[in-house]
Amino acid sequence: MTETEPNYGGAFSSEYELHTGDPRQDLAYERQMSAAYSDTSFDRYDRSPTTRYAVPEPVKDFVAYFHQCVLQRNVFEIKNLYEVEFEIRTERFYKTNPWPVAEAIAPVVGNDRVFLTLYKELYYRHIYAKVAGGPSIEQRFESYYNYCDLFNYILSSPGPVLLVLPDQWLWDIIDEFIYQFQSFSQYKCRLSKKTDEEVDQLRREVTVWNVHSVLNVLHSLIDKSNINRQLEIYAKGGDPESVAGDFGRHVLYKQLGYFSLIGLLRLHSLLGDYYSAVKTLDNIELSKKTMYSRVPACQITTSYYLGFCYMMMRRYNDAIRTFTSILLFLQRIKNLFEASTMQNEAIRKMNDQMYSLLAIVISLHPVPIEESVNTALKEKNGERMVKMQKGDVAEFESAFAFACPKFLSPVPPNYETTMKDYHMEPFQLQLKAFLDEVNQQIMIPTIRSFLKLYTTMPISKLANFLNMDEDKFRSCLLCFKHKMKNLVWQDGSALTGEFQSSSELDFYIDKEMIHIADTKVERRYGDYFIEQIQKLDELNKSLKPK
Repeated sequence: MTETEPNYGGAFSSEYELHTGDPRQDLAYERQMSAAYSDTSFDRYDRSPTTRYAVPEPVKDFVAYFHQCVLQRNVFEIKNLYEVEFEIRTERFYKTNPWPVAEAIAPVVGNDRVFLTLYKELYYRHIYAKVAGGPSIEQRFESYYNYCDLFNYILSSPGPVLLVLPDQWLWDIIDEFIYQFQSFSQYKCRLSKKTDEEVDQLRREVTVWNVHSVLNVLHSLIDKSNINRQLEIYAKGGDPESVAGDFGRHVLYKQLGYFSLIGLLRLHSLLGDYYSAVKTLDNIELSKKTMYSRVPACQITTSYYLGFCYMMMRRYNDAIRTFTSILLFLQRIKNLFEASTMQNEAIRKMNDQMYSLLAIVISLHPVPIEESVNTALKEKNGERMVKMQKGDVAEFESAFAFACPKFLSPVPPNYETTMKDYHMEPFQLQLKAFLDEVNQQIMIPTIRSFLKLYTTMPISKLANFLNMDEDKFRSCLLCFKHKMKNLVWQDGSALTGEFQSSSELDFYIDKEMIHIADTKVERRYGDYFIEQIQKLDELNKSLKPK
């Protein structure tokens, strides 16, 4: 092993073919685009000699030690350097400025191309998150090509590469890859303030951050790791190693494959394809602690997008169950996210978004939920829920706008037409679909409040109370029956379920009379008090002097 060619067990490919655009195919297009890299340059756009950066000695020492730990595959120390020490150096030296470019630190790491690719992944991620003004168009392109190099290295190797990275970093790579695609998709649709030169670049580089290439990467990682087959065998009680293959047995490929499934859930949600989003989780047992629960950020992301998909598919019971479960989990581990880091800030925002989504779903489909979550929900969204239950459509719209993902269009804008902004069109489309559903149910809370007061009631009388003609009121009663019955997950695939009615009251119509039956289950106060007594007992034990 020479100084410039560390042994990671793989190599950068040098064979390039045309891009097919098919996610099932290999990364031929990425390999082709990666050809633009030369061995001596790190800047694809600026071919002039790069400015020499004065890298502080503590940063050089940190990078050198980081490189050494990656070479030695010391995963525990890599985890500490990545999650703790990198943040410390960032806060001290590069709080609002970019880290040194890769060329400046290349001599420190012996021009190790694999490590420099990993370093640039952190470098561009920091620019997206912390540098004022965000990335330039060239930096967006460069970051994409760097991801192409990284995934090409991992996927084109004839055997498993010997690179070892902590689970958190592997998740962050997939998460950031999709985030930067999302950011670029919105960036290229904001045309009103772009210069002619920037528009020309976007017109020329139509394949950069193309949805097909992003899907290509995720599907390739899933196929390489054989993760779906592994999960299927594991669910049946078998040995996943028996079907993993050479690559799937390697932790790097196994974790990347698994996280790519969650990445597909997110990507399809951003594109508004909720069925395909949920289907990606077919082989993941969400009711059990599996690989996704090892990384809290992955678990939270999974629950957020799955719950949102369920809400948009009108599977309200499943959405409530998903949100309640993860919010209860977040209450228990909230101390882990108190530090002011990029990831913790994102998790805290997602926590607030899920409370807003839960407020929407509970307003549309009232059911009892866990007491502590219900208390927090009322503290955060109590006034909003009162307005939504009174039929305030503007409040539904406001809550949806805050809590929904940043939707994307899978196609680029037409650069030949008027230069206007298109980035809000996908959101407006999803908002319209959501509000159409809300408007269909807008009278249900009012009808429910009247039905709770009676056991029998003539249709004509209740229609008169609501200032509606009888035919329209009958339609509203049928809507009530229909909307309160939805598909509820029982076991197996997240898409499966049984139709159930979870309304706290039921009714039927006999001739011109409504007969109402209250199906509300009385709260079991005993369990609640036992739980509180146990918490008090644990608190007393922790306060006793040792």
